[in-house]
Amino acid sequence: MPIKIYKPTSAGRRNASVNAHAEVTKKSPERSLLRPIKRTSGRNHHGKITVRGRGGGAKRMYRVIDFRRADRDGIEGKVVGIEYDPNRSAHIALVRYADGVKRYIIAPQGLTDGDTVLSSGSGPVEPQVGNNMRLRDIPAGLDVHCVELKPGAGAQLCRSAGRGVRLMNKEGEHATIMLPSGEMRKVPIDCRATVGVVGNPDHQNRQLGKAGLSRHLGIRPKTRGVAKSHNAHPLGGGSGRSKGNRPPVGPTGTLAKGGGTRDRKKASTKLIIRRRVSKRFGQKK
Repeated sequence: MPIKIYKPTSAGRRNASVNAHAEVTKKSPERSLLRPIKRTSGRNHHGKITVRGRGGGAKRMYRVIDFRRADRDGIEGKVVGIEYDPNRSAHIALVRYADGVKRYIIAPQGLTDGDTVLSSGSGPVEPQVGNNMRLRDIPAGLDVHCVELKPGAGAQLCRSAGRGVRLMNKEGEHATIMLPSGEMRKVPIDCRATVGVVGNPDHQNRQLGKAGLSRHLGIRPKTRGVAKSHNAHPLGGGSGRSKGNRPPVGPTGTLAKGGGTRDRKKASTKLIIRRRVSKRFGQKK
C-alpha cells in the first residue's frame, strides 16, 4: 500500500500518513551527480525576501537532472534504479548509458529496474514509457511529461508527481497539448517530451499531520493578514475582525486566491487556446 496510516500513538501521529515510496528500488544516491545547495530562505540576489514563509529545514544535496537529453540521442540507456529525491515530489531514475555515462531523469510511472530508455531528435522511436523524442514523432492521444516550451530549452512542463500532458493533435509547426489544469495551448512541434506520466501519484494523498514536518520541509509559519496591523498588510488593522470587504490579497495587494496575475501582453499569449478555470471562483486565469 503506497500510503501508510499508523495507529494514533500520539497527537501528531493521529492525523498523519506516510508515503511508502513503493516505486523506490535504490536507497543511496549517485555521488557523481550530487551538488551542494546554498539556502536562500526565500531571498533573491539582493537579499530581499521574495517568497515568504521559507527557512530552516533539513539539509539536502541537489540531484543533477538531465532535462534536455539531447546529447544522448541514439544511445541506449538502462535503468539502474528508482530513487527518492528530497528536492521534488517526483521520483528520479538513474540511467546508465551504453558508453558508461550516468544521468538522472524524472521517473515515469511504470519504469523500473532493467528497463531501457532511448532518446531521439531526428526520427521516431518506439513510443515506450521513458523514451524521449520530438512531439512531431509522438502519436497523438498519448500522455507525455517533461515537455519543452522552446526547442532545446529543456523540460519545463509537467515535472511533478502524477502529472501528465495529453497530446491532442499536430498541425503545421505547432502541437496542441492539454495540461492537467485544463489549459489547452500550442507548443512548437520540434519541442521534446518524454512518453508516459510522472510516477509517485500518491504524493498528494499524504497528510503531514503536525507542524514539525512542515519545518523539516523548510516551511515556516505564516501570520494571517487580518491579524496584522494596518501598516503591515492591506487586510490588517481595524477594531475586531474585519477585512474591509476586500478579496484575499498578499502584503503587496496582489490577489491571492483566484485572481489572474499573468501579463496579457506576453508573446506566448497567442499560443494559449483555452485558459485554465479557477475551481474556487470560476474565473479564467
